[in-house]
Amino acid sequence: MAKVRFTATRLQDFTSKGKAQAFLWDSMAPGLGFRVTANGSRAFIFQSRLDTQTIRMTIGDPKSWAIEKAQGEARRLQGLIDQGKDPRQEKAATIAADQADRAAAKLDRQRLEVLGLTAWGDYCKAKASKWGDLSKRDHDRAIQEGGEDRKRFKGKKTQPGPLRALLSRPLVQIDAEAVEAWVKAGVKTRPTVTAKNFRLLRAFINWCTENKEYAQLAQANACKPKATRQAMPKATAKDDALQREQLALWFAEVRKQSNPVIAAYLQALLLTGARREELLGLQWSDVDFQWNTLTIRDKVEGERTIPLTPFVAQMLAALPRRKLHNGKANPWVFSSPQAANGRLQDPRINHNKALKAAGLPHLTLHGLRRSFGTLAEWCEVPVGIVAQIQGHKPSAIAEKHYRVRPIDLLRQWHTKIEAWVLEQAGIEFTADQPKGLHVVSAA
Repeated sequence: MAKVRFTATRLQDFTSKGKAQAFLWDSMAPGLGFRVTANGSRAFIFQSRLDTQTIRMTIGDPKSWAIEKAQGEARRLQGLIDQGKDPRQEKAATIAADQADRAAAKLDRQRLEVLGLTAWGDYCKAKASKWGDLSKRDHDRAIQEGGEDRKRFKGKKTQPGPLRALLSRPLVQIDAEAVEAWVKAGVKTRPTVTAKNFRLLRAFINWCTENKEYAQLAQANACKPKATRQAMPKATAKDDALQREQLALWFAEVRKQSNPVIAAYLQALLLTGARREELLGLQWSDVDFQWNTLTIRDKVEGERTIPLTPFVAQMLAALPRRKLHNGKANPWVFSSPQAANGRLQDPRINHNKALKAAGLPHLTLHGLRRSFGTLAEWCEVPVGIVAQIQGHKPSAIAEKHYRVRPIDLLRQWHTKIEAWVLEQAGIEFTADQPKGLHVVSAA
């Protein structure tokens, strides 16, 4: 095939002359050609032979490729052929690598769009059915935006949740370094709050690593580095509990509460040994005054039935039966007309006031549950009886497989505990059966 030296004028004047395509070949660079088609398409091409096969490749549009640049590319491609390499494979590999780079860049952009708050919302939805109201509230408060008016303190605003700033980052950027910095900053001002929310964060990260949607984004070791663990305040076992000699003072102040529902709740919490949320979630349909039992929604076993002791029965019988805002019967035993859901929300403030008035040391609501187990030892109650009433898992093979206690046996010991506690508190009580009771079931 005839060859000419490529110049800008020659290439501009070259036409297909009515043919589907026509070629002009360069005399300076081996294999370099110029192709023009009938529709006016123009391009530099490269043509050569590899073994017995003719290879033809498009180099590019002359608008983008100067003649000297096209000649240099043709020489490079011929050099590959001289080495026994197929330049088409090199081009395909280059295109594939470029596509992979673009796909990776797109994925990186998408990964940065998934915020920790987004995953947190999905996490809370997935776990909601297994959480009590207190857990749900803790998770909501952990990421609250803040800036809202506080109900109990006029003129003050709510603060952003402890995890709000951290989870506002892309999930992929919540790594060990970010968590460590968050922990170190938090323990300086709010060590207990930081420790609590760190546990929430750790459970969240673990869930993300097991979730197919977030597994590739979550940093599995975000909460595991030694430096982070060392920065956390050491957890200590709680030991707050009422002592025998404190019972009279405690009962006296609690029974002075202007709100009979809160007074009954606090006393029932001590005398049943139940968890705070278990008792707050008690409904009238769970109270059987005929057979003197309470059905507790147990966070461990699902539910358990415990005795309804005489003093607790009289307190519950005296509580008001209210209606909800929609006119239906309020199903909650410990009701509240102010609460949106009709249920008592947080009796801690009243309890703390009673403790202060009595001159008693700080005692948590869970400390009342701890007090039940501690005070029961004065009555020499078998440990397994106390554990079954409180909903603790059996701690031995015999308890787990060889002890099936009827409710009457639990009642015998539970009534004894209640009577002893009331005696120490100086409360005179006659165990009369409540009369004229009408239990309102949940609508």
